[in-house]
Amino acid sequence: MGSDDLFKKRRTARQKRKYEFRTPNTESYLIVTEGEKTEPLYFEGLRKRIQEKAGGSIHVKEVPVITIRGGGRATGRLIEAADEFVKNAKIKYKNVWIVFDKDDFDDFDQAVKTGESKGYKMAWSNESFEYWLYLHFEYSDAALHRDMWCEKLDGLFRKYQLGDKKYCKNYEDIYSIMDSFGGVDTAIHNAKRRMAGYNERQGKPSEWNPGTMVFALVDELKGYLEEKTLAIPPAL
Repeated sequence: MGSDDLFKKRRTARQKRKYEFRTPNTESYLIVTEGEKTEPLYFEGLRKRIQEKAGGSIHVKEVPVITIRGGGRATGRLIEAADEFVKNAKIKYKNVWIVFDKDDFDDFDQAVKTGESKGYKMAWSNESFEYWLYLHFEYSDAALHRDMWCEKLDGLFRKYQLGDKKYCKNYEDIYSIMDSFGGVDTAIHNAKRRMAGYNERQGKPSEWNPGTMVFALVDELKGYLEEKTLAIPPAL
């Protein structure tokens, strides 16, 4: 009987730990990106900024658990990748964001609908993430090909002596670079201005060119840089 009771207690404890481990954490984010370089590096920079703020003299109300995964997959398959990440995650993420571009994918609008139907938040850009980066410097509502946005960023990097004086997709400190001269706040302001007339119920994301909803995710995360108080959660 003694060994049976011990076995039951251990099993109950394991089940309890498993349940508690998967309890939704309000301050938790899973960010799944289509790109494997620029996008995850950008959000990793923001995540580090939040952690640094929390570890300094200014405390943060509640430091979020932020997990970033570069999918490196086409638009439709990116939703499947997110499903897998969510299924196998150690915690149950409260906020799941998908960051992706339109580029030349035909399933762009369907991917937005599918993701939203699963409760995911869709931080899409039309045509590309580079449009969001451009907004860190200047406002534009010009419908340009993604290659043109890269060229424009090249010019701005030269003008402001940023990075290696040219735009590259693998800058590890891309967030800090883009935040030069208050660039992130500028981008949020410019994106809100551009998307002010966008209505998800009436329009299709593919028809909103240029457009980006990345600002919604960045604006939300930047809220953790405000002066509040709490502790840093364990790293995942």
